[in-house]
Amino acid sequence: MGHGHHIEVKQEQFVFSPKAKRFSMILMVLGLIFAGLGIANLGGHEETHTAKTEVAAHEGAQHGEGHAVAAHEEHGNVETEAFGPRMEFHPLDKPANTRIWANLMIAGYFFLMISLVALMWYAIQYIANAGWSVGIKRIPEAIMTFIPVPFVVLIVALLMGKNDIYHWAHYEHLGLKPGDAGYDAILAGKSGFLNSTMLFVFPSVLVVIWYLLMRKLRSLSAAEDNATRGDVSFFRTSVKFSAAFAVIFGFTISVIAWLLIMSVDAHWYSTIFGFYNFVTHWVTMITIMAFFVAFIKKEGYLGFVTNEHMHDLGKFMFAFTVFWAYLWLSQYLLIWYAQIPEEMAYYQIRFENYKFNFLLNFAMCFCIPFLGLLMRSAKRNRYVLGIIGSIMILGHYHDVWLMVFPGVFGSGMQFGFLELGNFLLFAGVFTYWVFTALTKRGLVAVNHPYLDESAHHDVGV
Repeated sequence: MGHGHHIEVKQEQFVFSPKAKRFSMILMVLGLIFAGLGIANLGGHEETHTAKTEVAAHEGAQHGEGHAVAAHEEHGNVETEAFGPRMEFHPLDKPANTRIWANLMIAGYFFLMISLVALMWYAIQYIANAGWSVGIKRIPEAIMTFIPVPFVVLIVALLMGKNDIYHWAHYEHLGLKPGDAGYDAILAGKSGFLNSTMLFVFPSVLVVIWYLLMRKLRSLSAAEDNATRGDVSFFRTSVKFSAAFAVIFGFTISVIAWLLIMSVDAHWYSTIFGFYNFVTHWVTMITIMAFFVAFIKKEGYLGFVTNEHMHDLGKFMFAFTVFWAYLWLSQYLLIWYAQIPEEMAYYQIRFENYKFNFLLNFAMCFCIPFLGLLMRSAKRNRYVLGIIGSIMILGHYHDVWLMVFPGVFGSGMQFGFLELGNFLLFAGVFTYWVFTALTKRGLVAVNHPYLDESAHHDVGV
């Protein structure tokens, strides 16, 4: 719906202000302080177990890496068996630095996914011929340039800690054959996919492909800026490359989630795990994008971007919060209803040994955002979006942490100083990078064919 009057849109050049630099640096410094405190206390978190526990774990699976080992008990009328067969968890000691590598793996994966779904968002806007988002398209353009940084961090973390993060990686080196003590038929059956070569080669190849497509789309955007007014050839080419990326990314992103995250619990699987991972990062990226739009407007840029645009971003935050909860509950209910022991193990340890984190995760990722963004006025208020959005971003980072740590360490771990510091440090680096990327191009896509539609955007309610 148009406003009914002409809105003049001019090119703007973003300047990385001292205020923005200071905010980025504060995040990094706080991150280093908290991470330092967490590293200094690592020795106090090393688990000590009795000889009985070690023997039970050795006989149960001989993984030697602290994952949950199946010890199926009899059904019967014992009260603790009311929800089906139970699993006994026998975590073994891990080197103290395993927690460092696991945290770096989580941060690398989280911010890599944020960068990739920003690219997916960008591609979808072209495929859908969306007009309203043209005024803010430079934000996802800047976010998606961050792809190489978290990917390098992720690869380093895997190189240094894969044998302690993934028990299948440790099992791979044992070279056990059928009939050998400790032979695991499930891991042997998955070895064609879960192996060290796939762990490094498959994500590397895919990220290179995605990165090259990102560079192509970004170059087309730059060419469009320099084209003559009314030339839509670059726009049409962008639509084609966006469609190609969406197809490739849509069919491959789940495999990355399976390989890097789901395989932490290698005996467990979920058919919607990949999509669940995509959505948790999708809603986080939209929230981050809203933050950047609100900050840039407060700095005096993008005057034609109004509360109507913020309202739409707020609606996306709200809608995909509900969709995240739908996937979260669907995955849980299907496994709870089926009572398959090897599937129940994933939720058993998280609900019984990480109950506070399990419930906190649901509150931060759904309850608080749902109630906080329910009102129309909340979606148009940048202060409300800032408070609720901050909770959402930290909540979804905690969501990824909860996917990884119970499978790596068993029971007894908590989201502490190291985890918070790691998040803040990478958030600071990410923020600094995006602000810097925004200075490389004009803030306004002046030759985009739908720019006027974006400038006159009105949600109509």
